Amino acid sequence: MKTQNIGILHPGEMGISVAASAKNSGHSIFWVSQGRSEATRARAEQFDLRELRSLSELCETCSMIISVCPPKYAGELSQQVLRAGFKGIFVDANAISPMRSHEIGQQMALAGVEYVDGGIIGGPAWQENSTFLYLSGLQSEQVAHCFERGPLVTRIIGEEIGRASAMKMCYAAKTKGIAALLCSIVATANELGVWEDLERHWSAEVSGASRKAVEDIRKVTAKAWRFSGEMEEIASTLDFAGLPDGFHKAAADTYQRMAHFKDHEELPELEEVLRSLVRSS
Repeated sequence: MKTQNIGILHPGEMGISVAASAKNSGHSIFWVSQGRSEATRARAEQFDLRELRSLSELCETCSMIISVCPPKYAGELSQQVLRAGFKGIFVDANAISPMRSHEIGQQMALAGVEYVDGGIIGGPAWQENSTFLYLSGLQSEQVAHCFERGPLVTRIIGEEIGRASAMKMCYAAKTKGIAALLCSIVATANELGVWEDLERHWSAEVSGASRKAVEDIRKVTAKAWRFSGEMEEIASTLDFAGLPDGFHKAAADTYQRMAHFKDHEELPELEEVLRSLVRSS
């Protein structure tokens, strides 16, 4: 496959790993520096991404743009790309509902843009067979070829827009939903004075279970700000499919209560996390 100019919006922790996989496969990767943080710049420079000053420049330079951003910004970012006059392949790889993906796809099609629905499962793609980009849409194969040398793994699951997003929603509903549930369980046990008893019981059932639970709760705080929006997307997906959406709406609230831990340099102690989870009277 010939070398392509690919734009990445944006090279955050996940986006930079997607960009690196495309670069490994021989493509030229571009990013937009306007309005981005010093941390984003450092990541882009570390992996030799080519800097462009504006989104308009990116849209003129690149034949493919891959959107990797928090779900609440996905729609507006796609609109900005359209307003900039992009006419290539647009891949939305964000954690959005299949309904939102359909909506973005329709807007892209009306503007003459080829749209591919994407869903990323796993953490940043630095190890082989650990992170998967699910794709659906007519140009999915062309997108998959851009990552043929990995380590990001691509899986095409059809031509219908929304299938890749549905896969992402269903997967994250379990993994991140369970993490939110664990946070709420431990906070409740602590408030009711039985956390130490529950901790002992879990450890008796499975060695190290309580220690792992504490570690998982502390670690999830760094991503809670992002997971809140993802839970809202999942709730909408379940509702659309005719299922109750209340659990994941509650999970969104749980993560939102931990959102302020985003920029902490060190993981908070369990006690601090539990205090943030309990609603003040």
